Amino acid sequence: MNELKAYRQLFEKELFENVIPFWTKNAIDSVNGGIYNSLDRKGEIYSTDKSVWMQGRAGYMFSYIYNNLEKNPEYLKIAKSCLDFLQKHCIDSDKRMFFSVTKEGLPLRKRRYWFSESFYIIACAEYFKATGDKTYLENAKSYYDFIWAINQNGDNDPYKITPKVYASTRDTLSLACPMILLNVTHVMREVDGERAKTYDENAKKLLWEIEHLFYKPDLHIMLENVGKNGEIIDESAPCRVVNPGHDIECAWFILDEAEYFGDKKLKLLAKNIFDDAIKNGWDEEYEGIKYFIDYLGKPVEAYEHDMKLWWPHNEAIIASLKLYKEFGDEKYLNWFKKVTDYAFKHFSDPEFGEWFGYLRRDGKPTEPPCKGHMYKGPFHVLRMLAKCIELLKD
Repeated sequence: MNELKAYRQLFEKELFENVIPFWTKNAIDSVNGGIYNSLDRKGEIYSTDKSVWMQGRAGYMFSYIYNNLEKNPEYLKIAKSCLDFLQKHCIDSDKRMFFSVTKEGLPLRKRRYWFSESFYIIACAEYFKATGDKTYLENAKSYYDFIWAINQNGDNDPYKITPKVYASTRDTLSLACPMILLNVTHVMREVDGERAKTYDENAKKLLWEIEHLFYKPDLHIMLENVGKNGEIIDESAPCRVVNPGHDIECAWFILDEAEYFGDKKLKLLAKNIFDDAIKNGWDEEYEGIKYFIDYLGKPVEAYEHDMKLWWPHNEAIIASLKLYKEFGDEKYLNWFKKVTDYAFKHFSDPEFGEWFGYLRRDGKPTEPPCKGHMYKGPFHVLRMLAKCIELLKD
């Protein structure tokens, strides 16, 4: 296993010498608190508007790395700054959180989805684990119950969750909702043992939705949007979309639950979802994972459909390594090496640090290249490196 040891060393060097320093050097807002997320290749800030997602994601990741890899007090300082900024500036009067704010924290945009709240929850949970400060655990529990109620109430909730492209003419469900909530539930179970039974019940409900509404094993696909009862809506282009990166990320979320419950059927479900997704998404001509595909092979509305984004590759590295550990099948080790080698060759930037966010289909960065924006910050790359370092220790 000298080869895996070499990958662990590669990941440790990448995390602590290339990726973390990029953010700690360039992104910290020492005046207003929190972090800036819109950074160019060199780390220069090109927009001071702040992503609320990214404050939560950064708070989670720096606490996670502190808890699991390196007890550097600077990481907790960054995490607390992000949490303080969220609590002070990013919560609206109705308890919902904003999507974006100015550098000072003035509201700019609010979305119907509860993803800002989701990342706030896991940031609070992980920071509680690091510090033992129960204020953060209570905040996490309160917001978890809040978004769970929104998710459950559906049409009867004032914050009805529907894909933004549809009115009531076509009721649809989005995979992102149960997928993200499944991971949030997993994180909460780890810190809130008193309510483990509740989290177990919630997780099983979400797992059922993913398997029976979105995954279509006979077609070897998982759809991003389906009808209210899981039906396929072929006449709608957005409802034919497969996002291989989401499916792969969902696969390792399911595998985490399968390991927790000791459920062999769930392990096979995670395996099958990954197998289908990597086959559907892998670009045989240029390598790398495509962003979107139409499962019928028809044109995709999103113009960036054949681009290569950083995060699907991050998720594929985690998932393939977890599957190799679980099943011992060499094909997952081969996928791990194949995706890792591609990603480090094309995304990693040893000259200025961090990873490029967007590549064209041929693997060249878009111009001008960026390292961060409203959707990319210190999260996916850090999470992949940290979790793989932990796995490779085994």
